[in-house]
Amino acid sequence: MPRPKYFLPTLDNLRIRDRGNNPHWEMPNAIYSITFRLHDSLPAEAMERLHLERKSREQRAVTSMERMHIRRSFEREMDKHLDRNDGKCTLADPRIAREVIETLHLTKNRYELLAWCVMPNHVHVLIQILGEQSLARIVHSWKSYTAHRANEILGRSGTFWQREYFDRIVRDEEDLRRTIEYVIKNPVKAGLRDWPWVWSAGGAPA
Repeated sequence: MPRPKYFLPTLDNLRIRDRGNNPHWEMPNAIYSITFRLHDSLPAEAMERLHLERKSREQRAVTSMERMHIRRSFEREMDKHLDRNDGKCTLADPRIAREVIETLHLTKNRYELLAWCVMPNHVHVLIQILGEQSLARIVHSWKSYTAHRANEILGRSGTFWQREYFDRIVRDEEDLRRTIEYVIKNPVKAGLRDWPWVWSAGGAPA
């Protein structure tokens, strides 16, 4: 079996931007798996417990690769909670889902869009950053614009998205394949049949 191609031979130039419970990893040209969620999507105590468990495991980790695997595990555990579809699940409204999707496709001069899935109460996105573009600014632009548009559509005001988001750097080709597969199969795993709000650049992975 051929060895996978590594996008990131080393994590030595990794920058970690700490923001509250969830530190963000930044590297030029990196491929990111990103999850952001509605304000009411997950009880605060559940999220706090997940963060504490992750921090405890990361403190015992020795290498960056170990921490990367811990982040993948955290991502999966968080999704299990989100897939229960708690909260008002505003993203199930086709008008809101379309706004999110159109926004993701608007600013591709800053990144290459690889896959996405708009779930009832959260969004998965897979992108490759172009050069030194800031992931934080990209995600902020998504959330800021879509929150404004969603509130307009719904005739309401107030917080729409949870302040924090989760990101993980994709390590190699096999990790990329698995992540795309995970993203596009998320609706099926959550019991959502014929869910339309899912896409990947190359179609469904083999």
